[in-house]
Amino acid sequence: MSKTDNKGLLGRLALLVTTLIWGSSFVIQKSALDSIPTLWILAVRFCGAAVILLAACGKKLRKLDREYIRGGVVMGVCVSAAYAVQTFGLVYTTPGKNAFLTATYCVMVPFLAWGINKKKPDVYNIAAALLCIIGIGFVSLGKDLSVNVGDLLTICCGLFYGLHIIATDKYVEGRDPLVLTALQFAVGGVIFLTSALLTEPFPASAPSGAWFEITYLCVMCSAVCFLLQTVGQKYTPPSAAAVIMTLESVFGTVISIIFYHERLTAAIAAGFVIIFVSIIISETKLSFIKRNAEKTGAQ
Repeated sequence: MSKTDNKGLLGRLALLVTTLIWGSSFVIQKSALDSIPTLWILAVRFCGAAVILLAACGKKLRKLDREYIRGGVVMGVCVSAAYAVQTFGLVYTTPGKNAFLTATYCVMVPFLAWGINKKKPDVYNIAAALLCIIGIGFVSLGKDLSVNVGDLLTICCGLFYGLHIIATDKYVEGRDPLVLTALQFAVGGVIFLTSALLTEPFPASAPSGAWFEITYLCVMCSAVCFLLQTVGQKYTPPSAAAVIMTLESVFGTVISIIFYHERLTAAIAAGFVIIFVSIIISETKLSFIKRNAEKTGAQ
């Protein structure tokens, strides 16, 4: 196996581990929200991750230049917006729905790229978008056709995550992923700490268990995962990276069912399946079916 193949395999493994850890974050964050305000969870999570990552950078920080800072700011604003609406949405919805509706960013990416890079979505992207809308309807629409505010915020989260994917793909090229990851968390830390200080008192009376949960979110789900994601994206094609990262929604739902005892109705389960199929269509163009058909024909 060549060095390029090794890097590609490690990149995919890094993304897979990222999705598993992120999948566990929905239930843990839902629990922490019971005793700690949203903005303080995000402030501690981002500031803590920034400190860890900046310390890990060491001498690499000497690489900082205008483009590094620009990339860190753009990525930081995008990921902060995504986390803000996702976490506020989680207050009003279940971990499983939060996980799957977040994953809609994979379907949104081609359309966001169309607006930014002028590359038109193909027929697979359009079909996937229509399927995704149907899936969201099954998951989110009530009997009176109303949409839960938590689900709506989570869908907005998908939009910002899509922008973050595009920004990461642009700025990681030729740059150190550790430095960029540290910078984006520093930007997010400043945003959330300022917002928390201006709007909410520090939750000094929160139970120790909640602080342990935030520590896990800070170290594993933020510092470790975003570093793994940035490294993984550096050595994995964007389409393959997006497919692997959709497994976060699957892991998140399974963990929610096991530990949060989330109950799935037939409609919600059908919506999850439709959304997942739409993501696979958008990101693979059903290439695996074409390859199997070619192999069968060759035989």
